[in-house]
Amino acid sequence: MAPQTSVIHDIGYQRYTGPRLGRWYANRSLYEHSVRAAFGIGRGAKAKIFPWMIIGIVLLVAVVVIAYRSISGQTLMSYRDYVAGLSYPVMLFLAIVAPELVSRDLRDRTLPLYFSRPLARTDYALSKFAALVTAVLLLLGVPQLLIYIGAVFTRTDGFSGAWHELGDLAPGLAAALIRALILAGVSLLVASLTGRRAFAAAFIVGVFLITSPIVGILNFLGNETLAKLSFMANPMTMMLGLEQWIFGAESNNRLPIGNLGPVYGVGALVLLAGSVGLLLLRYRKVAA
Repeated sequence: MAPQTSVIHDIGYQRYTGPRLGRWYANRSLYEHSVRAAFGIGRGAKAKIFPWMIIGIVLLVAVVVIAYRSISGQTLMSYRDYVAGLSYPVMLFLAIVAPELVSRDLRDRTLPLYFSRPLARTDYALSKFAALVTAVLLLLGVPQLLIYIGAVFTRTDGFSGAWHELGDLAPGLAAALIRALILAGVSLLVASLTGRRAFAAAFIVGVFLITSPIVGILNFLGNETLAKLSFMANPMTMMLGLEQWIFGAESNNRLPIGNLGPVYGVGALVLLAGSVGLLLLRYRKVAA
């Protein structure tokens, strides 16, 4: 057998001399990619089916509200009622999107690629959280803006009417932001516990559905004070209590919370801070 010889090939390798974009660019890129992934943009048709089905539902409701007002001249529901009435579609949207954002990376073991410099573990978690907040806010906010535009065109009092309508819109957008922050934190925390998207989706739905009958049980068994506080057992009703304290009661979603509105405010802050804090702790501990 002839002896083997080694050959060195000059492939013209050169060191990278371009700009180092750094940590901020990595965070922004991860955020933008995650927002796109939430709506299936840049993915195959299968990834778009369920998110855009939910988008179609919320837009259809908005179209019905606009059409009813243009025909009858009356308001079918307020902006806050619109947000509150979409609790189940939002829950399904979160069950679809949150596992897509974090569970896939756990399953495919791609976290070491993210956690290599300059992106830190907390950066990853906060970028995903910001992306999901943005997705939910767009889901609930854009249809409200369409309803607002439709309402302005049906009013006959000109600029003053548009300004008055804007005053009605502001609490609706604020309610959308409150829900985006709290629900995104809870959903991402749950989804980050497993790499199986189906399990994560089931757990997210379970958190919202299982806590709902607890409200009824506490109302039935508790005294007057406990009955007023019982709505804090479910994130959805907790947010209704918070919005009722901040903006006043809506006729269709009035909760018997009495003067305990500040307690709902504290509870919502604790839930938000706790879910985000545990999410950050989760990614400090997760194996990479």
